[in-house]
Amino acid sequence: MSKPNISPYLVPTPAEVRQQIRAKIHAVVHEVLEEEIASVLGSEPYERTTGRRGYRHGVEARRVTTENGLATLRVPRGRLRQADGSTAEFQSAVLPRYARRTREVDEAILGAYLAGANTRRVRRALAPLLGEAHLSKSAVSRVVGRLKALFEEWDQRDLSAERYGVVYLDAINLRVRLVRRVVVVPVLVALGVEEDGKKHLVGLRLAVREAASSWRDLVVDLGRRGLREPRLVISDGHPGLTKAAELWPGAAVQRCTVHKLRNLLDHCPRHAHPELRRDYHRIVYARDGLAAREAYDTFLTKWTRLCPAVARSLEEAGAKLLTFYEFPRAMWKSLRTTNPIENLNREFRRRTKTQASFPNEQAAVTLLFGLVAFGQITLRRIDGHQHLPRVFAARAAA
Repeated sequence: MSKPNISPYLVPTPAEVRQQIRAKIHAVVHEVLEEEIASVLGSEPYERTTGRRGYRHGVEARRVTTENGLATLRVPRGRLRQADGSTAEFQSAVLPRYARRTREVDEAILGAYLAGANTRRVRRALAPLLGEAHLSKSAVSRVVGRLKALFEEWDQRDLSAERYGVVYLDAINLRVRLVRRVVVVPVLVALGVEEDGKKHLVGLRLAVREAASSWRDLVVDLGRRGLREPRLVISDGHPGLTKAAELWPGAAVQRCTVHKLRNLLDHCPRHAHPELRRDYHRIVYARDGLAAREAYDTFLTKWTRLCPAVARSLEEAGAKLLTFYEFPRAMWKSLRTTNPIENLNREFRRRTKTQASFPNEQAAVTLLFGLVAFGQITLRRIDGHQHLPRVFAARAAA
C-alpha cells in the first residue's frame, strides 16, 4: 500500500518568528497611540462630535529602539484647542516627544550598567535583542549620564523633611583611579532608619582615607542640608567615626558588639577563645541591662587577671557596648551590631566585584547610589520596627 502524498509543513525559522512577534507588538503600539489621541481629541478619525477638542493633521514616522529591536512607528499628530482660542501640538504620553528609546530599553541599559558592565559590555550584552547598530556608545552614555544627574540631585537634596531615629555609619573600600593611579579608597556610607522601620541610604562620600576629618565632613554636610540629630548612632568603633559622632551630642552611641568581640579575640591566645566568647556573650546576650552590667564587671575582673590586654580592649568601648539595652527588647538584634549596614556593603561588594577599578570618584559613588535607587538592592525594615515611634517620641521630648 503506497503512502499518501502529504506536503510537509513549512516551519518558520526563529528569525521569522521574531519578525512576526515584532509586527504584532508594533500593531498593538499603533492601536494604543490611536486610542490615546482619540481620547484626547474627543473623537475618532473623520468623526464630527460636539465635544471635539481639536483636530488631527497627519502622522509622524519615528524610528524608535524598543525591547524588540528597531521599529518605525507611525505616531499620530494633532492640534488641541486652548482656552484663549489658539491651538497647541498634541504630545503623546505613550511615546514622548524626541524619545528614541522606550523606557524598558533605558531600564535594561541601566540594569546592565548597575550589574557592573561598562559601556562596551552593555552594548555587547543587549546587541542580540536591540541590535548593536541601534544602540550607540553615545546612547548608552546618555542614559548613564542621567543616572549621574540623579545622583548629583540626590547628593545635594534638602534633608530637613527626612527624619531618622537610628543612623548606621560604615565604609566600603573600592578601587578607584585617582591622580593617574588606581588606589584603594573608602566610600563612607550613612544609612538611616525612618519611623516606619524602613532603611534609606542617607549619604555617600568617597574619601582618600577613613580619617576623623573625612567622617566629620560627611556629618557636617548632612547637618548643613538640614538632617536632624538621630536618637542613636551605630558604628564599628573606628576612631574617625567616634569623633564624628560627637557632632551629634544628644545622640546615644552603640558600638558594634561583633566588631568588639573580634578585637578581644585579637588580644587573646587562641586556646582561650572559647572561654572568652562565653564570658563576652553573657554581656551582649543578657536578659536585661542590669544583668549585662553585672556580666561586664565580672568579665573585667576575671580577664584583668588572665589577660590584661583583653580587659583594656573591653574598657575602651565601655558602656557604649550596652546602649541597645535602653531600647525595646524586640529591637536589640538590629541595634547591637552594624549588620544592617554591613549587609548593604556586602551587596555593594558583590555587585561591583566585576569592576577591576572605577575610572573616577563620581563613577564609584554614582554606581552605589544607582544600585539602591533603582531597586537592584532592596532594604528591608529593621527588626522591632513597631517600637520605633517610641524612639522618635523620646527624641522629640529630648
